Amino acid sequence: MKVAVLGAGAIGAYVGAALHRAGADVHLIARGPHLAAMRQHGVRVHSPRGDFTAHAHATDDPADVGPVDYVFLGLKATSYAACGPLIEPLLHETTAVIAAQNGIPWWYFHRHGGPHDGRRLESVDPHGQVSAVLAPERAIGCVVYAATELEAPGVVRHLEGTRFSIGEPDRSLSARCRAFSAAMQAGGLKCPVETDLRNDIWLKLLGNISFNPISALARATMRQMCHHHGTRRVIHTMMEETLAVAAALGCHPGITIERRLAGAEKVGDHRTSTLQDLEAGKPLELDVLLTAVIELAALTHTPTPTLTTVHALSDLLAHRTAA
Repeated sequence: MKVAVLGAGAIGAYVGAALHRAGADVHLIARGPHLAAMRQHGVRVHSPRGDFTAHAHATDDPADVGPVDYVFLGLKATSYAACGPLIEPLLHETTAVIAAQNGIPWWYFHRHGGPHDGRRLESVDPHGQVSAVLAPERAIGCVVYAATELEAPGVVRHLEGTRFSIGEPDRSLSARCRAFSAAMQAGGLKCPVETDLRNDIWLKLLGNISFNPISALARATMRQMCHHHGTRRVIHTMMEETLAVAAALGCHPGITIERRLAGAEKVGDHRTSTLQDLEAGKPLELDVLLTAVIELAALTHTPTPTLTTVHALSDLLAHRTAA
Protein backbone atom coordinates (compact mmCIF):
# COMPACT_ATOMS: atom_id res chain seq x y z
CA MET A 1 0.00 0.00 0.00
CA LYS A 2 1.43 3.36 -1.08
CA VAL A 3 0.19 6.39 0.87
CA ALA A 4 0.96 10.08 0.50
CA VAL A 5 0.20 12.43 3.38
CA LEU A 6 -0.43 15.83 1.82
CA GLY A 7 -0.12 18.37 4.61
CA ALA A 8 1.89 16.31 7.09
CA GLY A 9 1.28 18.53 10.11
CA ALA A 10 0.42 17.28 13.58
CA ILE A 11 -2.39 14.93 12.53
CA GLY A 12 -0.96 14.03 9.12
CA ALA A 13 2.51 13.20 10.44
CA TYR A 14 0.98 11.15 13.27
CA VAL A 15 -1.08 9.09 10.82
CA GLY A 16 1.86 8.75 8.44
CA ALA A 17 4.13 7.58 11.25
CA ALA A 18 1.58 4.96 12.35
CA LEU A 19 1.09 3.67 8.79
CA HIS A 20 4.87 3.52 8.25
CA ARG A 21 5.20 1.53 11.47
CA ALA A 22 2.63 -0.90 10.02
CA GLY A 23 4.76 -1.43 6.90
CA ALA A 24 2.99 0.87 4.43
CA ASP A 25 5.01 2.77 1.83
CA VAL A 26 4.46 6.29 3.28
CA HIS A 27 5.46 9.65 1.79
CA LEU A 28 5.10 12.80 3.91
CA ILE A 29 4.62 16.07 2.03
CA ALA A 30 5.42 19.16 4.06
CA ARG A 31 7.65 22.23 3.99
CA GLY A 32 9.94 24.45 6.04
CA PRO A 33 11.71 23.51 9.28
CA HIS A 34 9.18 20.71 9.93
CA LEU A 35 10.14 19.03 6.65
CA ALA A 36 13.84 19.49 7.34
CA ALA A 37 13.47 17.89 10.78
CA MET A 38 11.50 14.92 9.43
CA ARG A 39 14.13 14.34 6.74
CA GLN A 40 16.95 14.38 9.28
CA HIS A 41 15.41 12.65 12.30
CA GLY A 42 12.14 11.09 11.08
CA VAL A 43 8.79 11.75 12.72
CA ARG A 44 9.26 11.56 16.47
CA VAL A 45 5.99 10.75 18.23
CA HIS A 46 5.63 11.39 21.96
CA SER A 47 2.56 9.65 23.32
CA PRO A 48 1.13 8.30 26.59
CA ARG A 49 0.82 5.04 24.63
CA GLY A 50 4.57 4.91 24.01
CA ASP A 51 7.08 7.00 22.08
CA PHE A 52 8.33 5.93 18.65
CA THR A 53 10.10 7.29 15.58
CA ALA A 54 9.17 6.65 11.94
CA HIS A 55 11.66 7.32 9.15
CA ALA A 56 9.21 7.71 6.28
CA HIS A 57 10.18 9.49 3.06
CA ALA A 58 9.57 13.25 3.39
CA THR A 59 9.51 15.79 0.58
CA ASP A 60 8.06 19.12 -0.53
CA ASP A 61 7.57 17.93 -4.11
CA PRO A 62 4.70 15.52 -4.85
CA ALA A 63 6.32 14.74 -8.21
CA ASP A 64 9.04 12.95 -6.23
CA VAL A 65 6.34 10.61 -4.91
CA GLY A 66 4.25 9.88 -7.99
CA PRO A 67 0.84 8.14 -8.03
CA VAL A 68 -0.30 6.49 -4.80
CA ASP A 69 -3.16 4.30 -3.62
CA TYR A 70 -4.32 6.74 -0.94
CA VAL A 71 -3.83 10.44 -0.31
CA PHE A 72 -4.40 11.33 3.34
CA LEU A 73 -5.30 15.01 3.17
CA GLY A 74 -4.08 16.92 6.21
CA LEU A 75 -4.60 20.40 4.75
CA LYS A 76 -7.10 22.90 6.12
CA ALA A 77 -10.37 22.91 4.15
CA THR A 78 -9.63 26.52 3.18
CA SER A 79 -6.71 25.19 1.08
CA TYR A 80 -8.59 22.50 -0.85
CA ALA A 81 -9.54 24.56 -3.90
CA ALA A 82 -5.93 25.62 -4.46
CA CYS A 83 -4.26 22.23 -3.88
CA GLY A 84 -4.54 21.00 -7.49
CA PRO A 85 -0.84 21.34 -8.39
CA LEU A 86 0.09 19.44 -5.22
CA ILE A 87 -2.36 16.57 -5.51
CA GLU A 88 -2.38 15.93 -9.27
CA PRO A 89 1.03 14.15 -9.37
CA LEU A 90 -0.23 11.78 -6.66
CA LEU A 91 -3.29 10.52 -8.53
CA HIS A 92 -3.87 7.49 -10.70
CA GLU A 93 -7.21 6.19 -11.91
CA THR A 94 -8.30 4.66 -8.58
CA THR A 95 -6.46 6.81 -6.01
CA ALA A 96 -8.66 7.46 -2.97
CA VAL A 97 -8.55 10.78 -1.11
CA ILE A 98 -9.11 10.61 2.64
CA ALA A 99 -9.86 14.12 3.91
CA ALA A 100 -9.32 14.53 7.64
CA GLN A 101 -11.39 17.69 7.95
CA ASN A 102 -13.78 19.10 10.50
CA GLY A 103 -17.25 20.24 9.54
CA ILE A 104 -19.36 19.57 6.46
CA PRO A 105 -17.26 18.10 3.61
CA TRP A 106 -17.52 19.09 -0.05
CA TRP A 107 -18.75 15.59 -0.91
CA TYR A 108 -21.64 15.63 1.61
CA PHE A 109 -24.44 15.02 -0.90
CA HIS A 110 -22.41 12.78 -3.24
CA ARG A 111 -24.33 9.48 -3.47
CA HIS A 112 -26.42 10.67 -0.54
CA GLY A 113 -29.72 9.49 -1.94
CA GLY A 114 -33.01 11.32 -1.51
CA PRO A 115 -34.09 14.73 -2.81
CA HIS A 116 -30.69 16.41 -2.35
CA ASP A 117 -28.55 13.71 -3.97
CA GLY A 118 -25.62 15.23 -5.86
CA ARG A 119 -26.28 18.77 -4.65
CA ARG A 120 -23.27 21.06 -4.38
CA LEU A 121 -22.95 23.26 -1.30
CA GLU A 122 -21.74 26.72 -2.23
CA SER A 123 -20.30 27.34 1.23
CA VAL A 124 -17.82 24.44 1.06
CA ASP A 125 -17.46 24.06 -2.72
CA PRO A 126 -17.81 27.58 -4.15
CA HIS A 127 -18.46 27.49 -7.89
CA GLY A 128 -17.39 23.83 -7.86
CA GLN A 129 -13.74 24.78 -7.31
CA VAL A 130 -13.10 22.04 -4.74
CA SER A 131 -14.86 19.30 -6.71
CA ALA A 132 -12.79 20.25 -9.76
CA VAL A 133 -9.64 19.45 -7.78
CA LEU A 134 -10.94 16.69 -5.49
CA ALA A 135 -13.43 14.60 -7.44
CA PRO A 136 -16.15 13.36 -5.05
CA GLU A 137 -15.78 9.83 -6.49
CA ARG A 138 -12.31 9.67 -4.93
CA ALA A 139 -13.49 10.78 -1.49
CA ILE A 140 -13.43 8.62 1.62
CA GLY A 141 -14.78 10.55 4.59
CA CYS A 142 -12.77 10.73 7.79
CA VAL A 143 -13.71 12.05 11.23
CA VAL A 144 -10.76 12.52 13.57
CA TYR A 145 -11.14 11.86 17.29
CA ALA A 146 -7.43 12.19 18.07
CA ALA A 147 -5.71 15.25 19.52
CA THR A 148 -2.13 16.01 18.50
CA GLU A 149 0.12 19.04 18.30
CA LEU A 150 3.51 19.89 16.81
CA GLU A 151 5.72 20.23 19.85
CA ALA A 152 8.69 21.16 17.65
CA PRO A 153 9.62 20.65 13.99
CA GLY A 154 9.41 16.91 13.34
CA VAL A 155 8.06 16.20 16.83
CA VAL A 156 4.39 15.24 17.28
CA ARG A 157 2.87 15.25 20.75
CA HIS A 158 -0.07 12.83 20.87
CA LEU A 159 -2.40 14.06 23.59
CA GLU A 160 -5.39 11.73 23.50
CA GLY A 161 -7.57 9.58 21.26
CA THR A 162 -6.59 7.21 18.45
CA ARG A 163 -9.86 6.93 16.53
CA PHE A 164 -10.13 7.87 12.86
CA SER A 165 -13.60 6.87 11.66
CA ILE A 166 -13.86 6.48 7.89
CA GLY A 167 -16.68 5.76 5.46
CA GLU A 168 -17.89 5.87 1.89
CA PRO A 169 -20.33 8.59 0.80
CA ASP A 170 -22.66 5.84 -0.51
CA ARG A 171 -22.54 4.00 2.89
CA SER A 172 -20.98 0.85 1.39
CA LEU A 173 -18.31 -1.23 3.14
CA SER A 174 -15.86 -0.93 0.29
CA ALA A 175 -12.65 -2.88 -0.21
CA ARG A 176 -10.64 0.35 -0.26
CA CYS A 177 -12.02 1.37 3.13
CA ARG A 178 -11.41 -2.04 4.64
CA ALA A 179 -7.81 -2.10 3.38
CA PHE A 180 -7.01 1.35 4.75
CA SER A 181 -8.69 0.50 8.06
CA ALA A 182 -6.57 -2.64 8.40
CA ALA A 183 -3.36 -0.68 7.77
CA MET A 184 -4.30 1.95 10.35
CA GLN A 185 -5.11 -0.72 12.92
CA ALA A 186 -1.81 -2.47 12.23
CA GLY A 187 -0.14 0.84 13.05
CA GLY A 188 -1.87 1.04 16.43
CA LEU A 189 -4.80 3.31 15.57
CA LYS A 190 -8.55 2.74 15.71
CA CYS A 191 -10.13 3.07 12.29
CA PRO A 192 -13.71 1.78 12.16
CA VAL A 193 -15.46 1.75 8.80
CA GLU A 194 -18.85 3.35 9.37
CA THR A 195 -21.87 2.58 7.22
CA ASP A 196 -23.07 6.16 7.64
CA LEU A 197 -20.20 8.46 8.49
CA ARG A 198 -22.52 11.47 8.29
CA ASN A 199 -23.74 10.72 11.83
CA ASP A 200 -20.11 10.97 13.01
CA ILE A 201 -19.70 14.21 11.08
CA TRP A 202 -22.64 15.77 12.93
CA LEU A 203 -21.48 14.35 16.26
CA LYS A 204 -18.13 16.11 16.03
CA LEU A 205 -19.63 19.19 14.41
CA LEU A 206 -21.90 19.63 17.42
CA GLY A 207 -18.91 20.89 19.38
CA ASN A 208 -16.99 22.57 16.55
CA ILE A 209 -19.92 24.66 15.36
CA SER A 210 -20.44 26.18 18.80
CA PHE A 211 -17.15 26.23 20.69
CA ASN A 212 -14.93 27.23 17.76
CA PRO A 213 -16.58 30.51 16.72
CA ILE A 214 -17.44 31.50 20.30
CA SER A 215 -13.86 30.86 21.41
CA ALA A 216 -12.58 33.18 18.67
CA LEU A 217 -15.13 35.89 19.41
CA ALA A 218 -14.50 35.76 23.18
CA ARG A 219 -10.82 34.66 23.11
CA ALA A 220 -11.85 31.96 25.57
CA THR A 221 -10.78 28.40 26.42
CA MET A 222 -13.10 25.41 26.61
CA ARG A 223 -13.27 25.61 30.39
CA GLN A 224 -14.01 29.32 30.37
CA MET A 225 -16.86 28.91 27.88
CA CYS A 226 -18.40 26.04 29.82
CA HIS A 227 -18.16 27.83 33.17
CA HIS A 228 -19.68 31.11 31.99
CA HIS A 229 -23.44 30.71 32.50
CA GLY A 230 -24.59 32.97 29.67
CA THR A 231 -22.10 31.57 27.14
CA ARG A 232 -22.94 28.01 28.12
CA ARG A 233 -26.61 28.77 27.44
CA VAL A 234 -25.79 30.21 24.01
CA ILE A 235 -23.73 27.13 23.15
CA HIS A 236 -26.55 24.85 24.34
CA THR A 237 -28.97 26.66 22.01
CA MET A 238 -26.52 26.44 19.09
CA MET A 239 -26.26 22.69 19.65
CA GLU A 240 -30.07 22.35 19.73
CA GLU A 241 -30.36 24.14 16.40
CA THR A 242 -27.56 22.04 14.90
CA LEU A 243 -29.29 18.81 15.93
CA ALA A 244 -32.50 20.09 14.31
CA VAL A 245 -30.69 20.63 10.98
CA ALA A 246 -29.09 17.19 11.23
CA ALA A 247 -32.48 15.58 11.93
CA ALA A 248 -33.99 17.37 8.92
CA LEU A 249 -31.35 15.61 6.82
CA GLY A 250 -31.99 12.21 8.44
CA CYS A 251 -28.98 12.19 10.79
CA HIS A 252 -29.12 11.51 14.50
CA PRO A 253 -25.71 11.71 16.23
CA GLY A 254 -26.91 9.82 19.31
CA ILE A 255 -25.55 12.03 22.10
CA THR A 256 -27.24 14.41 24.53
CA ILE A 257 -26.22 18.04 24.66
CA GLU A 258 -25.40 17.82 28.37
CA ARG A 259 -23.09 14.88 27.74
CA ARG A 260 -21.38 16.82 24.94
CA LEU A 261 -20.94 19.84 27.21
CA ALA A 262 -19.60 17.67 30.04
CA GLY A 263 -17.02 16.17 27.68
CA ALA A 264 -15.93 19.63 26.56
CA GLU A 265 -15.62 20.83 30.13
CA LYS A 266 -13.22 17.99 30.94
CA VAL A 267 -10.83 19.24 28.25
CA GLY A 268 -9.97 22.20 30.49
CA ASP A 269 -8.11 25.30 29.30
CA HIS A 270 -7.73 24.14 25.72
CA ARG A 271 -7.78 26.72 22.92
CA THR A 272 -9.81 25.60 19.93
CA SER A 273 -8.15 25.38 16.52
CA THR A 274 -10.11 28.45 15.41
CA LEU A 275 -8.79 30.51 18.31
CA GLN A 276 -5.27 29.27 17.59
CA ASP A 277 -5.65 30.26 13.93
CA LEU A 278 -6.95 33.69 14.95
CA GLU A 279 -4.00 34.27 17.27
CA ALA A 280 -1.58 33.12 14.55
CA GLY A 281 -3.14 35.39 11.91
CA LYS A 282 -4.26 32.43 9.80
CA PRO A 283 -7.57 32.16 7.86
CA LEU A 284 -10.46 31.01 10.03
CA GLU A 285 -11.94 27.67 8.94
CA LEU A 286 -15.54 28.72 9.58
CA ASP A 287 -17.19 27.98 6.21
CA VAL A 288 -17.22 24.20 6.77
CA LEU A 289 -18.09 24.56 10.46
CA LEU A 290 -20.82 27.17 10.48
CA THR A 291 -21.60 28.69 7.09
CA ALA A 292 -22.38 25.25 5.64
CA VAL A 293 -24.92 24.51 8.37
CA ILE A 294 -26.61 27.86 7.74
CA GLU A 295 -26.88 26.84 4.07
CA LEU A 296 -28.27 23.42 5.05
CA ALA A 297 -30.76 25.08 7.41
CA ALA A 298 -32.06 27.21 4.55
CA LEU A 299 -32.24 24.13 2.31
CA THR A 300 -34.33 22.22 4.87
CA HIS A 301 -36.34 25.24 6.10
CA THR A 302 -35.02 24.76 9.65
CA PRO A 303 -35.01 27.86 11.92
CA THR A 304 -31.55 28.65 13.31
CA PRO A 305 -31.71 32.15 14.81
CA THR A 306 -28.78 31.73 17.21
CA LEU A 307 -26.53 30.03 14.66
CA THR A 308 -27.37 32.81 12.20
CA THR A 309 -26.44 35.52 14.71
CA VAL A 310 -23.14 33.88 15.68
CA HIS A 311 -22.42 33.29 11.99
CA ALA A 312 -22.84 36.99 11.23
CA LEU A 313 -20.47 38.00 14.02
CA SER A 314 -17.83 35.36 13.26
CA ASP A 315 -18.03 36.05 9.52
CA LEU A 316 -17.21 39.70 10.22
CA LEU A 317 -14.30 38.58 12.40
CA ALA A 318 -13.03 36.26 9.64
CA HIS A 319 -13.17 39.05 7.05
CA ARG A 320 -11.40 41.49 9.37
CA THR A 321 -8.71 38.87 10.05
CA ALA A 322 -8.22 38.22 6.33
CA ALA A 323 -7.92 41.96 5.67
